[in-house]
Amino acid sequence: MSISPVEKTSVNILKEKIQQHRARVGIIGLGYVGLPLALLYSDQKFAVTGFDIDQRKVTTLTQGGSYIYRITAEEIQAAKAQGFSATSDYSQLSSMDAIIICVPTPLDEYHEPDLSFITGTTHSIAPHLRAGQLVVLESTTYPGTTEEVMVPILEKENKHNLKAARGGSFSDQEFFVAFSPEREDPGNTTVARRDIPKVIGGLNPQASELASALYGSIFNRTVPVSSPAAAEMTKLLENIYRCVNIALVNELKLLCLRMGLDIWEVIHAASTKPFGFHPFYPGPGLGGHCIPVDPFYLSWKAKEWDFRTRFIELAGEINTNMPYHVLASVGGALNRHKKAVNGAKVLVLGVAYKKDIDDLRESPSLTIIELLQKDGAQVSYHDPFFPFIGKGRKYDLQMKCAELNNLGDYDCVVIVTDHSDYDYPRIVREAQLVVDTRNATQGIASDKIVHC
Repeated sequence: MSISPVEKTSVNILKEKIQQHRARVGIIGLGYVGLPLALLYSDQKFAVTGFDIDQRKVTTLTQGGSYIYRITAEEIQAAKAQGFSATSDYSQLSSMDAIIICVPTPLDEYHEPDLSFITGTTHSIAPHLRAGQLVVLESTTYPGTTEEVMVPILEKENKHNLKAARGGSFSDQEFFVAFSPEREDPGNTTVARRDIPKVIGGLNPQASELASALYGSIFNRTVPVSSPAAAEMTKLLENIYRCVNIALVNELKLLCLRMGLDIWEVIHAASTKPFGFHPFYPGPGLGGHCIPVDPFYLSWKAKEWDFRTRFIELAGEINTNMPYHVLASVGGALNRHKKAVNGAKVLVLGVAYKKDIDDLRESPSLTIIELLQKDGAQVSYHDPFFPFIGKGRKYDLQMKCAELNNLGDYDCVVIVTDHSDYDYPRIVREAQLVVDTRNATQGIASDKIVHC
């Protein structure tokens, strides 16, 4: 197929700007995904502008501060020295060469996909879209979102009658679109962000080429796939794989508890097999943005094809029920101490969705606190990353972090998030009763401990 002179000029000019790190990169959504990404580009001396509707984030970054635990103020200030800026003024998108969307994709109250952040952001981009720009969606979503939801809005609402480039050609009235799923793992200090391969699915070959160049400038490896939908499904597979296997060990944990077996001992022993086994670990429920959410995105989309994802739905059901198992375990443990949940003073240790991070998204701790409160418990919490819990999309707790100097005053201490800073021998020594959902007290001999 012949390549038009227009395509040669437009595509190659943008690619050259990317390769020479002269491209202006706009990142929409400055949370746990967008802000680290902005810092990677700034570190490679790209001119980066971050966009967010939360003015508090914009103000904090403008003042050289940080609101994410693992990102220091010094990193923000170094990025600002390279030209990084943050704004809530979306009109500045018109001057960007590449626009990367990193906004949340939660579930609504009916456990169905909530694309309002994607659609709202796309509506905000469209009036400022210009020919030759590259728009990349990173938000986790169901296969088809990029092409079926985002592209039509961009095409309908831009001011210049631009179309997304499809097929093998490109004109001066088109823009490029791709999907590249985020692969952030908060708290992971063993794998550098640049070493995480970047999956890329462009709407046409030129979009894939440009997106590969864009991400190849900060990641050591890019993995092109045939379409945005293939890239969207890749992300879902990664997290559903984890969801299903975690559900498996959660169910086996419940069985082992009835059989008087230690699931942690069993997993450790199975892990000695040098092939065909990868360990997953039980817990009080799933947290974070991806693993508790992604299965429902695919299950919802599958209905369009008259297909029921029974295996995935069962895994979701098991994991969703784990906080109720914790509630029952607390009730049973208190009962053996001749106490009821109603009126009991309970301290929940850890509210982040996993250890050593400052992320509350979908945390099972929040559900456990609410369940205990509904049963009449006087609940307090402690977490070194959260001095206060206010109102979120699915909770309104208005609680202040408790001190750890009066553990003996509580009828029960529930370890929900096993932060490394906790002194577990001291906790067991001073508490009246400890319900451990994370095996954090492994190796500590005490009849105060109840593993659940």
